[in-house]
Amino acid sequence: MTENTIRLERRLPHPTAAVWAALTTPELLSRWWAPGDIAPTVGHRFTMDMGAWGKQQCQVLAVEPGESISFLFSEGQLDTTVTWRLEAVEDGTVLHLVHEGFRLDTPMGQQAFQGMGGGWPGLLSRIDGVLSGVS
Repeated sequence: MTENTIRLERRLPHPTAAVWAALTTPELLSRWWAPGDIAPTVGHRFTMDMGAWGKQQCQVLAVEPGESISFLFSEGQLDTTVTWRLEAVEDGTVLHLVHEGFRLDTPMGQQAFQGMGGGWPGLLSRIDGVLSGVS
């Protein structure tokens, strides 16, 4: 984690198409992160049900099909940006996560940054379990 940005990499033994599906298919996304009607279409607005943290409004900002997707997360509350980028490697895919824009000058921003900084590694490790039944 640097400044107000969480950066992680996870090597997954699955082809990029399978990892892309885990990130952009609502049914698969809900199995490792949270229910939400995501779609890899710029401008698409969707809601993620984060349980105790409530329903978070999101909007897709940029898409390179099969390669990367960025979306505004928690619009009107955190207003952060999540970007996933896929890198094909010989034995699978390296998933790059950048979650940026936390306002560390606010208690909510600090709490979210610390909580998500600790939470993302575990979440990303769950993708492998979901994909082991998919790819």
